[in-house]
Amino acid sequence: MFPNQTEETSHMAVSTIRNWWNERSHLICDSCLCSVTLNLSETLRTRQLLINFDGGRPVWSLRAPLDLVNFPSIPRPRWPIECEVVNDVIQHIEWDPPEPEPFYQPTGLERTPLQVGEEKGNLVYCIDHVTKQPYFTCSRVGGSKGPIKNATPYDNQTQFTLEFESRFESGNLQKAVQVGVYGYELTLRTDLYTTKHTQWFYFRVRNMKAGVTYRFTIVNLMKSSSLYSVGMRPLLYSERAAGENGVGWQRAGSNIRYYPNGNEDNNGDNIPLYSLSWTLQFPYDSDTCYLAHCYPYTYSHLQCYLRRVSSNPAVASYCKVRVLCHSLAGNAVYVLTITSLGVGKLEGRAKKAVVVTARVHPGETNGSWMMEGLLDFLLGDSDDAQLLRNTFVFKVVPMLNPDGVVVGNGRCSLAGRDLNRNYKTLLRDAFPCVWHTRNMVERLLAETEVVLYCDFHGHSRKNNVFMYGCNTRGNASLKLHERVFPLMMSKNACSKFSFKSCKFRVQKSKEGTGRIVMWRLGIKNSYTMEATFGGSTLGDRTGTHFTTRDLKSLGFCFCDTLLDYCDPNPSKIIYCLKELTALLRKQARERLGKDLGTDCRFSVSDLETSTSGSNSSDSDGPPVHLLNQPKTTIPQVWQLT
Repeated sequence: MFPNQTEETSHMAVSTIRNWWNERSHLICDSCLCSVTLNLSETLRTRQLLINFDGGRPVWSLRAPLDLVNFPSIPRPRWPIECEVVNDVIQHIEWDPPEPEPFYQPTGLERTPLQVGEEKGNLVYCIDHVTKQPYFTCSRVGGSKGPIKNATPYDNQTQFTLEFESRFESGNLQKAVQVGVYGYELTLRTDLYTTKHTQWFYFRVRNMKAGVTYRFTIVNLMKSSSLYSVGMRPLLYSERAAGENGVGWQRAGSNIRYYPNGNEDNNGDNIPLYSLSWTLQFPYDSDTCYLAHCYPYTYSHLQCYLRRVSSNPAVASYCKVRVLCHSLAGNAVYVLTITSLGVGKLEGRAKKAVVVTARVHPGETNGSWMMEGLLDFLLGDSDDAQLLRNTFVFKVVPMLNPDGVVVGNGRCSLAGRDLNRNYKTLLRDAFPCVWHTRNMVERLLAETEVVLYCDFHGHSRKNNVFMYGCNTRGNASLKLHERVFPLMMSKNACSKFSFKSCKFRVQKSKEGTGRIVMWRLGIKNSYTMEATFGGSTLGDRTGTHFTTRDLKSLGFCFCDTLLDYCDPNPSKIIYCLKELTALLRKQARERLGKDLGTDCRFSVSDLETSTSGSNSSDSDGPPVHLLNQPKTTIPQVWQLT
């Protein structure tokens, strides 16, 4: 019986197929099977039914859903047609240091180098800023059709000159100027089709000398404050160290200084610029090394992970990998549905759902490492994982902005806009990733209750891990309940998660974020989980950087906390509610300067400051390609968003 058809309709379809076969069977030969199948599709007005032949007789089957992903091979990512992409395959081993890596301790003697610039320095690396078009037009696998240009002027090279490259997946470096023998001023590329958002960097270096102290200075950062000011170190990866000693990404660098450099961007926006300067010694001569802001996690890395998942028969029985939609460039946005089969109802009710997403901001790679930890837990064979799969339907979108990840953006998609300010949009074709995610959640809410939504992020100005939630006005009980899950997280990861850093304000400037939009759809527990780019200031991990293992452990902890939160025994929730009541009264006394009676009602929002998130007002509004059209052609639908 065909899906969604009555018995009468099914009989009609069978009769049509039988008549079709009787009329054409004598005409069929092996060379015309394709046309036979096409004729059948036209007769039935469906492409879902497939026909094969066994001994001259038809064998009918249903076509698998078009969005079901089997990964026979890893699709190569699609790039904007303007982007030059080198053919090198970039791979890094996963490794964690045997001991936590300490923060850099400033001495007070760190230098503030004077900027020399291209005019007085030696330009040794420069790539196009992809300004041939003011907005995204089309894409292809491998980017630009033309030959790869030489980004390193040969006449400017010496035996001491480092060789730079960033034209690979997630790479970001636009220009390098040699200043002195061992000093380099670096310029990062802004997010494609924007003039903003310089934070994420990831590039390759060759032709170095071991034991020599090099100085790198990034000269066009746009954030006024950074964790580099309080001990965060950049990351270094050596291919020789990886191959010979099994050592991967390490924190490296000394004489670290983050400071205003007195310059402004040259795009007419008069935005003050900042510099990050640090010194570094490479471990080997003539090595191939990489420098990065955070542990890279590329789109291809995700696809390899999902291929392993889908190729495991045991895991595939409770995890379906599908394509939610395609991005502007045509890269697949994957969604995983994780739940135990055959346990569709609990006590006569449909399973409740949990929605988790990550990488709406492509430069926040720590979100992907937390996501991988969560998936490792949910797809594992532990009793707790089995219990979660029996209890919930998990909808997981592990990479919301694959285009931004591929090209090395920090914050935006190829629409030149911050997707996490556009969850309310009606422009499906301009913002497909968030439009389809919201649509998926709306359909899910029509079927069952969504217990929790969480979007994984990275944070550049605070240490530790924490959550931003939503504060319900006028209902004191809900205000407390919205804080229970983050408080439980802090208890389960006491050396990494800071409840004190959690905020629950609903700010007007953040109305388009996933957290607030999902909350307004009716999901009471709606959060972003923010992991620092730096490390911890808590417990026995005080003053140490987070590793990929630490970040994955937060995904594990998220699952553990979900088990605690949904425990049929309410004792843990009751305990947390009592603790929250006492904590909020204490904060009120300290803030308001007076004691509050046990029955006194107070506004929790009055106790909180801003969430201190990134200001993305410059990334709001219509996508760039609409702004570049004549005003009369801008669709009326934008007025509704």
